[in-house]
Amino acid sequence: MIRDTFASALKEAMKARDALRLSTIRLVQTAIKDRDIANRGVGKEPVSDEEILQILAKMIKQREESSAIYEKAGREELADQERDEIAIIKSFMPEEIPEAEVRGIIEGVIAETEASGLRDMDKVMAVLKERYPGRIDFAKASPQIKELLK
Repeated sequence: MIRDTFASALKEAMKARDALRLSTIRLVQTAIKDRDIANRGVGKEPVSDEEILQILAKMIKQREESSAIYEKAGREELADQERDEIAIIKSFMPEEIPEAEVRGIIEGVIAETEASGLRDMDKVMAVLKERYPGRIDFAKASPQIKELLK
């Protein structure tokens, strides 16, 4: 379970006195606990491993955007910190599927969902995000989906 991985990584970071890794893991754990509390409020179960991967993917995307903003503003030290946090978060995610295989997966999902035009793009993306959270770069997959649905 991913939660156990975070708990052991937190202990290791504490022992190693790795401040950046420690703070990043704490941020991730806080995001997971926030989602657990939100789920509890509507009568749902605590977040699953798949949902945790979605949370991690969202955190990576936020940091990539922040890094780009810092870079444009000439704040390299902050941009570097964001990139370091991205590397730490990515270390907990499964290996990304190579781009060559992604196209085949997209074609399979399009056939499975019987998507026939751009209006079905959301349906295809939803299936991909559910099945492959953190394993597909959806920014790169989106243009491929559009191309295949034309």
